[in-house]
Amino acid sequence: MANPSLLILPGDGIGPEVMAQVERVIDWFAANRDLAFDVSTDLAGGCAYDAHGTPLTDATMAKAQEVDAVLLGAVGGPQYDDLDFSLKPERALLRLRKEMDLFANLRPAQCFDALADFSSLKRELVAGLDMMIVRELTSGVYFGEPRGVTHEGNERVGVNTHRYTESEIARVARAAFELARKRSNRVCSMEKRNVMEAGILWRDVVQEIHDAEYPDVELSHMLADAGGMQIVRAPKQFDVILTDNLFGDMLSDVAAMLTGSLGMLPSASLGLPMANGRPKALYEPVHGSAPDIAGQDKANPIACILSFAMALRYSFDEGANADLLENAVQKVLADGVRTGDLMGPEGGTPVGTVGMGDAILAALDAA
Repeated sequence: MANPSLLILPGDGIGPEVMAQVERVIDWFAANRDLAFDVSTDLAGGCAYDAHGTPLTDATMAKAQEVDAVLLGAVGGPQYDDLDFSLKPERALLRLRKEMDLFANLRPAQCFDALADFSSLKRELVAGLDMMIVRELTSGVYFGEPRGVTHEGNERVGVNTHRYTESEIARVARAAFELARKRSNRVCSMEKRNVMEAGILWRDVVQEIHDAEYPDVELSHMLADAGGMQIVRAPKQFDVILTDNLFGDMLSDVAAMLTGSLGMLPSASLGLPMANGRPKALYEPVHGSAPDIAGQDKANPIACILSFAMALRYSFDEGANADLLENAVQKVLADGVRTGDLMGPEGGTPVGTVGMGDAILAALDAA
């Protein structure tokens, strides 16, 4: 059988240097676990605009549609701030999500014991945290029509439309329930049904899908603003949080800070199964392009490496190898190896981007 295929889009800023460490990990699995991938590389974001005048070419988009999974580094930078909205680097990511129909965004918030003191919350609130936010990614207010800035009389008016269809809600609800069955079997659905008709429909459809197809999963409902408060009050009460595009964007960033560093957080964006049974998939770290430290060997590559671990788990059914990689990261952190963003009062062994890659590969060798 042919090797599974990966398209790597390193992107901008720190993207290429953190992705270089992922490529080292990919090579390790090929050499040591008989798990080889057919890897191709292309441009997305500001670098694609510099080369082609567009943040994502049609040819690159076509490649993304053909491969088994896409790995994205990060896009953007201040030099692109004055570009037209349609040409900004972030449009590459939005186009990938939309045209690949990646409707379910999975953002774990996991706090490694070695980093529990890095959270802004008390250690006892976050130690052992393992929460997953499932965010609907291709509809809602970010894509609804009409939208834009218009004029009414002598003043400007900004318009965005929060719109969901029943089928859009149903498919992401199924994704959350399926994921919960592989975890602690609990889903909390969050919306704003008290002030938004789309929120009423969201709650009703989620409940209907649960009752008809997933009665074994524990389901609760919560208003999204109350959910934000509960995430910082008692985050370990949650297993899987299901929510829409807008609230998922905000709640996942709140949850991110529970772990202490954006440099630790991976994500997966999944769509419907392809002919080979694998889902359309894009994996990326949550952090941005961090242009202030780009090219200085300071970036933390762990989020990007853990994004590859998610690809092993969700695209390639390689759960044991995903565990192996995640455990290697955990061991390195437990041993006190730290990039700059993870250095605290207790100290540790300071390393750069390449040094963290070295440490993770050594932990894999020793496993």
